[in-house]
Amino acid sequence: MTIREESEALERKTLSPHACLASESRGRHQLESPCDIRTCFQRDRDRILHCKSFRRLKHKTQVFLAPVGDHYRTRLTHTLEVSQIARTIARALRLNEDLTEAIALGHDLGHTPFGHAGEAVLDRLVDGGFRHFVQSVRVVNFLERKGQGLNLTGEVVEGIGKHSKGRSGDPSGASLGIRTLEARVVRVSDVVAYLNHDCDDAIRAGIIREEDIPGKVAQTIGRTPRERIDRLVRDLIQNSRATDGAEIRMSPEIEEAFRQYKDFMYEDIYFNEKVKKEFSKSEKIIEFLFEYLMQNPEEHIPAFYFERKNKRDRVVADYISGMTDLFAINLFEELFVPRRWFRL
Repeated sequence: MTIREESEALERKTLSPHACLASESRGRHQLESPCDIRTCFQRDRDRILHCKSFRRLKHKTQVFLAPVGDHYRTRLTHTLEVSQIARTIARALRLNEDLTEAIALGHDLGHTPFGHAGEAVLDRLVDGGFRHFVQSVRVVNFLERKGQGLNLTGEVVEGIGKHSKGRSGDPSGASLGIRTLEARVVRVSDVVAYLNHDCDDAIRAGIIREEDIPGKVAQTIGRTPRERIDRLVRDLIQNSRATDGAEIRMSPEIEEAFRQYKDFMYEDIYFNEKVKKEFSKSEKIIEFLFEYLMQNPEEHIPAFYFERKNKRDRVVADYISGMTDLFAINLFEELFVPRRWFRL
C-alpha cells in the first residue's frame, strides 16, 4: 500500500460521512497517474502554492492602493487568512482539510490589479463581462504554465469558481448547488476574512473609527477583529454540527448581525469617497492599458495567450488581470509618461 493509499484509507475511517473523499474525486480533465505520496487534493494544493499566479498575489491590492505601512493586507495575506479560517472550520466538522485548503489558496488567482476597481473596468470593457472568480478558473484551467493550466480536480475548480458572494449573496452557497461542503466552507470563510481584515485596515487608515461599527454588530459579533472572527467561526461550527455536519450555517441572530456588518462595510468603507477617489486613478490606468493593448497586442502579450483563439478583448483581459499593481503602473509609465532627460 502506498502512502497515498494509506492517507485515503485514513480519510475513509476518520472524516465525516458528508466530507469529500480524495479516493472518490471526480478526477481531472486530463488523466494523470496518481502520486504515490500525495492524495489528489494535496497535489492540487501544491500546484496552486507553487504557481506564478499565487506568487503575484503579494503585489495585488486588497482594498487600499499602495498603502504606506507594512501591516495592510494584500491579496496574498487575504488568501492566507481565508485558508486559516476555512481549515479551522473544516477540521472541526471533520471535512476534507486538503480540499478546503486547495480551494482557499486558489480562490482569488484571477483577481485584477487594483482590486475590485480593476475588475469593474474590465467588466465594462470586455464583451461578455469580467468576473474575478470566473477568471480564477481560467487561470487554473488555461493560463498557468504558459497555457497548459494546472489540471486540477473538478472539486477544486468548482470551489474556486463558486466562491464569490457579492454584497447580498448567500454566504454558504447552499442555493447554488455547490456539491462539496468544503467549497461552502471556503465561501463563507472568504467573507468572514475580508470583512474583518478590511475593517481593521480601514481603522488603521483612519477611514473609520472602531466606535463607528454599529452597536448591534459589536454587541452580537464582537468589538475587535479577534472577537468577531472567533465568534463567527464558533457559531458556524456549532450550528453546522447541529445539522450533523450536513449543512454550513450560522444561527439566525449571528446571520442578521453579519448582514448588518456587511452593509456597514460596503457603505462606510468600500463606497467611501476617499477610497473611491484612489480607485478612480487606478481605473484610468487599466483603461489606457486596455485601449493600447487592443491596438498593439503582440507587442507585449506572450504568444501562448493567443493559442485558444479567443477574441482579442478576452486575450487582453487575460493579460491585464494577471498583472500586479506595480507591473501595471510601470507599464503605464513606460507607454504614456515621457522619460526625464538629464544633462551629464
